[in-house]
Amino acid sequence: MVCLGNICRSPIADGLLRRKVVENNLDVEVDSAGTIALHAGSAPDKRMITTAKNRGTSISDLRARQFTVSDFDTFDLIFAMDSSNKSNILKLARNQADEQKVHLLLSEITNREEASVPDPYYGDMSDFEHVYDLVDEATEVLIEKIKSRKLD
Repeated sequence: MVCLGNICRSPIADGLLRRKVVENNLDVEVDSAGTIALHAGSAPDKRMITTAKNRGTSISDLRARQFTVSDFDTFDLIFAMDSSNKSNILKLARNQADEQKVHLLLSEITNREEASVPDPYYGDMSDFEHVYDLVDEATEVLIEKIKSRKLD
């Protein structure tokens, strides 16, 4: 799960998917990163921690890190929160196999007008709640695909 700073969108995607992986007893590794190192080592945004906690998901233990080329070797799938970050990830791809691993998270939701998870950083709590809802829906689809082995 990758966004810009790894403090809002990607940590909630990470936390939600991790929680659902555990609840479904699946053997899946989940992580998150940012395309910039500005917040490396920082906890998620307090507003996202609060939103997640209020909805039963803990992300307070996560720490931001920057996406690296080695992530292409570690992970089978890489989900960007928006097209700008997807583009930044693709610039690091070494080959077509790396490129094929990169997708927009909301592409997992059919009939969704928003291709990008909006960045709530400059918004208010309702923006964080909206992001949570979008990511919750997308990660639910991912879990079903993992369970039915239809994720590629």
